[in-house]
Amino acid sequence: MTEITTVTGGISARPGSREGAYPRPAGCEETRVDAGERTGEPSGAAAAGPDGQGGQGTQGGQDAHGGSPGVIAGAGPVIRPGERATLRLRDGADRNHGGHGGHDGHDGHDGNDDRPGGHDGGEEPARYAPEWLQLREPADAAARAADLLDALRDRLAALPDRECGLVVHDLGCGTGSMGRWLAPRLDGAQHWVLHDRDPYLLHFAAVASPRSAADGSRVSVETRRGDVARLTSDALAGASLVTASALLDVLTREEIDALAAACAGAGCPALLTLSVAGQVELAPADPLDAELAEAFNAHQRRTGLLGPDAVTVACEAFTERGMTVRLHPSPWRLGPEHAALTAQWLRGWVGAAVEQRPELRERAERYLAERLAACEAGELEVVVQHSDLLALPRPSGGAS
Repeated sequence: MTEITTVTGGISARPGSREGAYPRPAGCEETRVDAGERTGEPSGAAAAGPDGQGGQGTQGGQDAHGGSPGVIAGAGPVIRPGERATLRLRDGADRNHGGHGGHDGHDGHDGNDDRPGGHDGGEEPARYAPEWLQLREPADAAARAADLLDALRDRLAALPDRECGLVVHDLGCGTGSMGRWLAPRLDGAQHWVLHDRDPYLLHFAAVASPRSAADGSRVSVETRRGDVARLTSDALAGASLVTASALLDVLTREEIDALAAACAGAGCPALLTLSVAGQVELAPADPLDAELAEAFNAHQRRTGLLGPDAVTVACEAFTERGMTVRLHPSPWRLGPEHAALTAQWLRGWVGAAVEQRPELRERAERYLAERLAACEAGELEVVVQHSDLLALPRPSGGAS
């Protein structure tokens, strides 16, 4: 059965209830958005709340030592790498994303597979821990390229039905950090449609949604549980904007083409943030830095995923469909104040490199121990490079 949850100001309405439904000013026709499976709230402990402490706990992970606990699921290789349930790219996926630990060793949208390390369908797949998403959210917020927003605001202001409010689709929303960052930076009433496969994360995203826009206008939220790879221009009918974070680099070329086609067909802009750029800088430097980075980047390209090549492919895909693309760097800058995040990132980054090149294990163990000690002492700084992409449909007059 299809369920609908509408949330306003962080308070969830019952599935099917009109309480909290997105209001439209008089004279504005309501657009019905009805594509994909939608989900209501999970029950029991999984629905503990938006603080990331309920529902999804940490999972016993493994670092380059091959089994040390304490790595947050999603931060790096886990004991049984499996599907990242929050964004299932296709049913019966024929590739294994599970060993990736994500595009920075900390994030990823995982498929399933019957190969070693993949999810065999016989047990609940590994999921993102909300704790990990909560840990990285401040660094994500600081990294996103606010310089792209002026061009986005100008385009949104020119929409023909702007007075009716914005409809924003957030793909692979996780716990909703993109909405918490962007909604308060845009004027006007907003209705956010949060897409994810994991009902637990959808719940966290809904109850922690922002209450108001930059000008105090109302923000409402709807959650949809489903397969983003099947997104079409019809599913985006009435959309004002498509957003995503840390998504492009865990897609294939075909999936990015499909995403670009859906946005272009719907005539809506896309703001796609925090895509891996394949460059990491650590200070003080170590002779093994470059070798681990090369191995990690190779790991991200396994099984047809684009990894560091994703932004280039996405630029081509959107441009070929007549959209104007703007890029801006969005690096993580991790210092002593980010020690907990840096430590988790290091475990995932080194672990993925060792998984790609097992012959690095002995040296990587020493490297990781030294880096973690430096991190704990406040003596390590890390820059993880990302790129933010804004794709704008060309106005009917042809101006860019």
